[in-house]
Amino acid sequence: MADRLTTADDAAMGEGGDERLRRWRLVLGGGDADGTCWAPSGRDAAMDGALTALYGGGAGGRGREGDRSAGLGASAPSVARWLGDIRSYFPASVVQVMQRDAIDRLGLSTLLLEPEMLEAVEADVHLVGTLLSLNKAMPETTKETARAVVRKVVDELEKKLATRTRSTLTGALDRSARVSRPRHRDIDWDRTIRANLKNYLPEFHTVVPERLIGYGRASQSVKKEVVLCIDQSGSMAASVVYASVFGAVLSSMRSISTRLVVFDTSVVDLTDQLDDPVDVLFGTQLGGGTDINRALAYCQSQITRPADTVVVLISDLYEGGIRDEMLKRVAAMKASGVQFVALLALSDEGTPAYDREHAAALAALGAPAFACTPDLFPDVMAAAIEKRPLPIPDTASYGRGPREGIL
Repeated sequence: MADRLTTADDAAMGEGGDERLRRWRLVLGGGDADGTCWAPSGRDAAMDGALTALYGGGAGGRGREGDRSAGLGASAPSVARWLGDIRSYFPASVVQVMQRDAIDRLGLSTLLLEPEMLEAVEADVHLVGTLLSLNKAMPETTKETARAVVRKVVDELEKKLATRTRSTLTGALDRSARVSRPRHRDIDWDRTIRANLKNYLPEFHTVVPERLIGYGRASQSVKKEVVLCIDQSGSMAASVVYASVFGAVLSSMRSISTRLVVFDTSVVDLTDQLDDPVDVLFGTQLGGGTDINRALAYCQSQITRPADTVVVLISDLYEGGIRDEMLKRVAAMKASGVQFVALLALSDEGTPAYDREHAAALAALGAPAFACTPDLFPDVMAAAIEKRPLPIPDTASYGRGPREGIL
C-alpha cells in the first residue's frame, strides 16, 4: 500500500529515511505500536485523518477486521466532505481504490443513491458496476446524475479502446478475405513478393510473381457475425461494462454484424440498443442466478452463418442450468463451424473465481476458458475471425487441452 501514498509532495521530500518513516506511518496508522515515532503534521495529518476514517488506526495497522473503526459514519455530508478530501490528497487511481473500499467495507452503497454524492465521487468502471447493481433501487431524482456518471466512464473507455479495436479487426477481416486471383488494386504486394522470392531474377533485379496474393475487395456486406453472450451475475460487473463498450464498437463496423445478449436465469437481447452502450448497461440487471445453457440455446438459435460466426461467452462458468446440455451446445456450435471463445472475465482485475470443472470440460472441447484484459480483447477477436489459435496469456490459461491441468 505504500505505493498508493505517492503525492505531488514526494519529489520535494526525497527518498531518505524521513520519507520512508512518513510512508510507513501513513500505512500503519497511529497508536503506540506503529514503530515509526513519526508524527504527521499539516497536509500529512489531513491525509492520515482521511485514511483513518476509512481504514481505522492504532496498533496492528489498518485493514484488519477487528481493528478498523468506521470513521465516516452514515452521514451524507460527512462522506461528501471525505470524498472531496481524498481527491485533494491522492491521485485519481488511489481515490478509486479508496472509494471501492469505502463502499465495500462501510456499506456506503445506499449513499450513492443521492445525486450530491454521485457528483462528488471519482467515476470508474467499478463505480459504474455498483450503480448498475443499485439501478432498481435508485430514485428518479438520482437516475439522471447516475446516467451522467456512467456516460462519462463509457465515453472515456470507448475513446481509449475504439481505434485499436477497429484497426485490429479490420486487418483480420481483410486477411480472412484474401483471394488467390485478386484484381490489381487488391494485390497484397508484401505477401506476394515474399511468396515469390524463389522466382527472383538477379540479372533483371526483379521477382516474377507466379502467384498473386490479395485481399478480398472491400464491400459493404457483412463478412462476420459476432455474438457477445454476457453473464450479468453480480461478480461480472466490470466485464459487463467492458463488453457493452466493445459491443458498441463492433456494431459500428459495417462488415461485422454484432448481437449482444445478457443473461442470469433469464435471457435478454439488447442488440437494438448497441448504438448507445449506456442504454445497454442500464438494460442489464446485475445479480441473481445463472443459466448458461438457456443463454447459449438462444444464441444458437440466432446463428444463420455458422462458418462466419464468432460466439464469445463471458462468464465465470458457475452454471445453474443443465451442465451437460450446455456442453452439448458448445460442441454442436463448434462442429457446425462456429468459432467459440470462453472468457472468464473481461476486465483488468485478473483471474476471477470460476468453475474449474466446467473450464476443464470446455478445454476438452477445444474451447479453453481464460481471463482477458480489455487490451488483449481485440487480438483475441482477430484470432477468432481468422480462425487461428487464440493468444492466451500463459498466466491466464485454464486448460489448453484435456491432458493439461486446470489451475
